[in-house]
Amino acid sequence: MSEEKSLNFIEELIENDLSSGKTKTLVTRFPPEPNGYLHIGHAKAICLNFGLTQKYGGYTNLRFDDTNPVTEKTEYVNSQQEDIHWLGFEWKNELYASDYFDQLHAFAVKLIEDGLAYVDHSTAEEIAAQKGTPTEPGKPSAYRDRSIAENLALFASMKNGEFADGVCTLRAKIDLASSNMLMRDPIVYRIKHAHHHRTGNAWCIYPMYDFAHGQSDSIENITHSICTLEYVSHRELYDWFIEKLGIFPSKQYEFARLNLTYTVMSKRKLMQLVNDNLVSGWDDPRMPTISGLRRRGYTPESIKEFCERIGIAKRENLIELGLLEFCIREDLNKRATRVMAVLDPIKLIITNYIQGEEILIGENNPEAEDKGGNREIPFSNELWIEREDFMEEPAKKWFRLAPGATVRLKHAYIVQCNDYKKDENGNVTEVYCTYIPESKSGEDTSGINVKGTIHWVSAQHAQTAEVRLYDRLFTVESPDSEEGDFKEYLNPNSMEVIKQVYIEPYLANAEQGIGYQFIRKGYFSVDKDSKPGNIIFNRTVSLKEAWKPKVS
Repeated sequence: MSEEKSLNFIEELIENDLSSGKTKTLVTRFPPEPNGYLHIGHAKAICLNFGLTQKYGGYTNLRFDDTNPVTEKTEYVNSQQEDIHWLGFEWKNELYASDYFDQLHAFAVKLIEDGLAYVDHSTAEEIAAQKGTPTEPGKPSAYRDRSIAENLALFASMKNGEFADGVCTLRAKIDLASSNMLMRDPIVYRIKHAHHHRTGNAWCIYPMYDFAHGQSDSIENITHSICTLEYVSHRELYDWFIEKLGIFPSKQYEFARLNLTYTVMSKRKLMQLVNDNLVSGWDDPRMPTISGLRRRGYTPESIKEFCERIGIAKRENLIELGLLEFCIREDLNKRATRVMAVLDPIKLIITNYIQGEEILIGENNPEAEDKGGNREIPFSNELWIEREDFMEEPAKKWFRLAPGATVRLKHAYIVQCNDYKKDENGNVTEVYCTYIPESKSGEDTSGINVKGTIHWVSAQHAQTAEVRLYDRLFTVESPDSEEGDFKEYLNPNSMEVIKQVYIEPYLANAEQGIGYQFIRKGYFSVDKDSKPGNIIFNRTVSLKEAWKPKVS
């Protein structure tokens, strides 16, 4: 009998709230800002928010936090929706913070009317100085004691576009001596004369995140507003706004964000990689974005399993990229078709094979529940094999090809190496073998035992493909914690392109979104850059951990 999985601290909170009657219907939300593509860290938040309402009933809203028109694009909205759907989740309501601009403006007016907000003409530098320090209280702005009537008139002028960007802001009047710096009269609204992706030029004032977020949660009756630990200090302000406005009491809870080795998770830094052309785009297969992982060949199941394994914690930690790779290996091992491809070819010629050609049968996936069926593989007297499978002077315990050595060809026959040929540079180009007719796989009556098996592709029937081999994007575990510019630690060998790889004919019709195991080489998937006659494969992950950290 399997051991029941223990609850994480958020599940415990929810179960207590539901059992006590404090929460009638669980409502969560996933609130991305549409200013970039979602990454694996967002996948953790997506799995948590949607997974909770799948487990306990209720529903999850998708709400775009679109309060900064300068950085937001419909392109990002569309990509984020696609990523969530691809992971297998459905939201109940698609909402936008901009849906609430009128309501949020009304909330701001109420704060002014209640003497809890004022229009401040101080500069950004002056406001920063007024805040004080963690050990010294802040100093009041010269504009803090404006009358309610004056503040209402000035705020109306802000809304009507009568002030340029940065001339003034609306600030909440809270506590300049608070130990929480965020409570020292935070900015509520700022002026931005910029075109918004949904509201156009209807607004030139926009609410700050701390003002828009909690109120949007309240409007939607979000019962559990789950965010990452950097928002712990924001919770007091979140609660203050809700209390002073007398609206639905949404509650904020925090969990540790995902930090992953050998990459960066900051959208600002990821955008820098894109804008500086250090990667091919947001969906570059080396990027930690969900679209990059999808393009590389990761499956939704592997990402959800990864998020399940790392769990939900209250303390930050650094998760090994190897765990994510383990999850995709485990998943693809059960679903990927086994095929043969030769990346660094030399020719093997069977001198006594006189049949011309024949069709052999190969298992698609012996690990699959249904074994994945079988496929036909053409065989002939001239084959491509990997250069690394032949050694002129074999090392000890060498079980592949060498002069006089025998080996089994996968799904085919046992062959013995008799001779080989080199080019003018001393590189082996051809290997000459004889085969044992009675040693055919599945029908072997030869009585010969060999310890090695190698893969191959019939030279006469081979198709060609381009293969892209990917490695870690950075050479150090934590680029963010290193001195200097994080880009200095980019791995110059993070992508290797092999232009002509020989693949068995079965792969000529390979489809995007399907994983293939190149026997002995790793798991691969078709890249979106593929065109008729020019198929491109991305290596999703090697068959086993092969990374060796940089030695300083």
